Amino acid sequence: MPRCRTDCIEKPLSASFGKLGRCVGRNPWWFLVIPLFLSAGLGGGFYFLPQREGSDIEKYFTPNNGPAKTERDFVKKYFPTNDSRAFSSSRLYTEGTYAAFIAVVEERSILQTELFKAIIKLDKEIKTLKYDSFAYADLCAVTAGTCVSSQVLTAINYTASRIEETEFTYPVYNSQFVGSELGGVHLHENGTVRNATALRVFYYLKEDNEAYRLKSLQWLNIFIEEFPKIVQNMSAEELKISYFTSVSRQQEFDGNSKSVIPLFAVTYFLTIFFSIISCQRAVHTVKL
Repeated sequence: MPRCRTDCIEKPLSASFGKLGRCVGRNPWWFLVIPLFLSAGLGGGFYFLPQREGSDIEKYFTPNNGPAKTERDFVKKYFPTNDSRAFSSSRLYTEGTYAAFIAVVEERSILQTELFKAIIKLDKEIKTLKYDSFAYADLCAVTAGTCVSSQVLTAINYTASRIEETEFTYPVYNSQFVGSELGGVHLHENGTVRNATALRVFYYLKEDNEAYRLKSLQWLNIFIEEFPKIVQNMSAEELKISYFTSVSRQQEFDGNSKSVIPLFAVTYFLTIFFSIISCQRAVHTVKL
């Protein structure tokens, strides 16, 4: 009875690796130097990694031809925005480019003169922030010839002493929507605001074209860097102030990815180490 051969693959591979081993043994320096030069040459591409690195949430975590993007293009075509002349937050087809802070006070109303003095001072310091030679006034979204500003602060003409005498109706005051700015609102029977515990102020920036968008993003980076310092120097200890920007989510995502990579390295090291130890114990057991 003829015997079945089972080394039809193993035998040629063994012969090939044998020839390779003899070649390496006769020419060791070639196999040492060439891989070093090849690795160094190819590794030079890591120099360009920061420019080519991609972490955009929308680009990499949403379908390329998804219905949401198609519908957004439809809205963009028929409801275009003009951040330099006639900005309207309700016409935005993206999240927009903006910074915002929320001031909260507990156990009493935020609509107090001394608290609004601190808020107005904070507002002024934010508007003095600059990226290069571009101040907020150069990059702000514009409507009716002026920067888009807080409806509440505009209503009192940025005068803190007028806040207590102004009777705000809610959520619309003088044909302007203030529901997105006042929080924790309690009303009188006639519909005017009795008290509110929070105030949110937005700072919308231009993104009409790529040049403005990049400058606005750089201004936001300055805002993120300087805002905690400004708040730390404020005298109103009753106010609890937090901030958010249109790039905060992206920055948190980038920070998470950088903090996770070292954990992957540790995981791979432990896995390989455990495998080596396990194999050594198995070999020792077989010998016994």
